[in-house]
Amino acid sequence: MNKTATWMVVIVVVVLGLVLLNKSPEKETGPIKIGFMGPFTGDLANIGKNAQAAVQIAEEEINAGGGILGRTLEVVYEDDQCTGAPAANAVSKLINTDKVVAILGATCSGATLAAAPVAEAAGIPMLSYCSTAPAVSDAGDYIFRNVPSDNFQATFGANYLVGKGLKNVALVYIKNDWGLGLKDALKSALAAAGGTLVAEESYDPTSKDLRSQMTKVRDATPDAVYFVGYTDGTIAGLKQAKELGVTAPLFGADAWDDSKIWSSLGSVGEGAMYTLVGTNSSDEFKQKMQAKLGAPDLIYCSNYAYDGLKILAKSIERAGATDGEKVKDALYKTEYAGGVSSDEIKFDANGDPTDANYSIKLIKGGVATEMVE
Repeated sequence: MNKTATWMVVIVVVVLGLVLLNKSPEKETGPIKIGFMGPFTGDLANIGKNAQAAVQIAEEEINAGGGILGRTLEVVYEDDQCTGAPAANAVSKLINTDKVVAILGATCSGATLAAAPVAEAAGIPMLSYCSTAPAVSDAGDYIFRNVPSDNFQATFGANYLVGKGLKNVALVYIKNDWGLGLKDALKSALAAAGGTLVAEESYDPTSKDLRSQMTKVRDATPDAVYFVGYTDGTIAGLKQAKELGVTAPLFGADAWDDSKIWSSLGSVGEGAMYTLVGTNSSDEFKQKMQAKLGAPDLIYCSNYAYDGLKILAKSIERAGATDGEKVKDALYKTEYAGGVSSDEIKFDANGDPTDANYSIKLIKGGVATEMVE
């Protein structure tokens, strides 16, 4: 090969290299998929289906507004059964089969904690709308929640009880991630508030017989009973407490915000109280939920699920891409206001909300009504 031919080859190679360097990458097409995890079967199915309805409303609104990055949003729904192994399987399917770019979920703390290592390893941002166990704070750099930690809820509840002169408290709690986390937080908060724990009883998540626990609670003669339970266990436990002659006020946590509990208990639930994280519901949102569900049954997790999808969508828009790391970094910079959950949502270094507010709900005539102090 002579010198002229050699230079011609070099020029061709350089030109081709420049063309390849300047060629724009193929633009992504098709819907942007976000996964949703919640319990559609089992103990908390009512909460999961309620949250799903709220997410569907948010999905419709986002698509009506042009989607995300000019593409349609598609939410892929998975039943995690509020349990560890199904949750891990659900998140694996969402990431590996459905190719979601972010995950909204889960409802139950145990499900979120089981799914978190999978999402973290894959670099897929995950935002829980209802998992309140303190342990979620340390679940990973890609793991967020827009609902506050139970450290806030326990402090609020303990201060309320002691402030009402109900200093001697019996504690009954479900043995799962949520129950254990709230139990530890309440014990610390109660001691700090000047209260005393006079009894401490636990029960298995599948148990419907709490007579032994409630007998010990009754015999401890507490000023109040703090009952950390999910739907079916709460229904059984409150019925049995009544039958056994427990007369102390019954006080619960946010999982009691399930209308199934109070419609099932009837007069047995009269006078029970529970703490609930604040929401910012509008009449418009309530009407949309009623139209979607066919009944006025709005559970607080649904407010946070609705806003959660909006937050993920805005973070993808802010990132300008669906890359997990960029979306994660955009989430940490979130300043979301005007939603139906908190007045404003910002995340701290652990991916937790920086603030929280709570109220007390009282059961009157089978309906949970916010108390006005």
